[in-house]
Amino acid sequence: MTKVKVSRRLQDVSAFHVMSLMAQAKQLEAQGNQVIHMEMGEPDFSTPQPIIDAGIEALRSGITHYTPTLGLPALREAIASFYLKEYNVAVEAEQIVITPGSATALQLVLNVMVSEGDSVIIPDPAYPSTHNLVRLLGGKVLQIAVNEDSLWQLTVELLEEHWDNSINAVLLASPSNPTGTIISDIQLQKIADFCEVKGVFLLVDEIYHGLVYEQAPKTAVGLNDNTFVINSFSKFYGMTGWRVGWIVSPKAYLDDVNKLAQHTFLAAPTPGQYAALVAFEDETHKVLIARRDEFKARRDYLYDALTNLGFKMRVKPQGAFYIYADCSEFCEDSFDFVSKVLQEKHVAFTPGIDFGEAGAKQHVRFAYTTNIENLKTGIKRLSELKS
Repeated sequence: MTKVKVSRRLQDVSAFHVMSLMAQAKQLEAQGNQVIHMEMGEPDFSTPQPIIDAGIEALRSGITHYTPTLGLPALREAIASFYLKEYNVAVEAEQIVITPGSATALQLVLNVMVSEGDSVIIPDPAYPSTHNLVRLLGGKVLQIAVNEDSLWQLTVELLEEHWDNSINAVLLASPSNPTGTIISDIQLQKIADFCEVKGVFLLVDEIYHGLVYEQAPKTAVGLNDNTFVINSFSKFYGMTGWRVGWIVSPKAYLDDVNKLAQHTFLAAPTPGQYAALVAFEDETHKVLIARRDEFKARRDYLYDALTNLGFKMRVKPQGAFYIYADCSEFCEDSFDFVSKVLQEKHVAFTPGIDFGEAGAKQHVRFAYTTNIENLKTGIKRLSELKS
């Protein structure tokens, strides 16, 4: 069959390298091998039971029709109340836009921000989908290399050094994927002030808020009139498959976001929105805090174990469930390294090339989204690399 020519912009979109590794892992498992999975950014815990029960009740009650495009009013109110209780930040429910996951939230906001030829600043390393979405919109990605000296986060000084007049947006993630680091409250405010002076957008990805193991950071909500924040019920709340996320939008752009949402997805899944209503209740919160404590224990174990093996990390991740490690003690190319380890030791993790270019060949990402017993098995197998 002759393949019809796809769009030029699609040709510029890169695939996740880890997906080919996952396919190899599945083949190994089909052959009867136990693979230790540290490549996936998905919590291994199932959705908390109160949320499941609420979703089932919605279905049994026949609540299966569309909600308003911007979301179930009660859920928007609940999220607004969450910001007041959790961060002491007042936000109006009308500013909350419910989306089918944070990936869709990101697409909506980028459609507001990016015109043909606009440049968007993204730290390197960063979650790769952002780069591809910018390119699909005809924008240009301006990657700024960050490292452990800046906690793997952008700084005002780096923005000033790389600034040019084509830039229309700055993107941050805190805690970050793949590094698990958090931008300081002071630096976040400085960047928001800088963007306001320059007259450009700021987008802050806060989908790992909640999964923070020491001092909780401030939210970027309300830092200025051109800042968008995206979040999700997927990570901390364990609702990955339910596909419910949200945007906190400045009021001035709500009509634009609404218009785009109508043509993009019409409305987020209704049962998922009703299920998410109980995510903020005390019974659910107790479950989520216990799980966060378990993630912290995993982080502490894996960080120390990898350090003892010879992986280099000068900054301990403060949130999410990732460790971004220098693997130069073991290899010259991290992609070749993870491929070899998967085939020989049946341990799966992610090469740095999936997250950018700066130092990518010297870094890998470990996700501690599996239990400590599996992590210990993985460490034992990795320890055999030098034996």
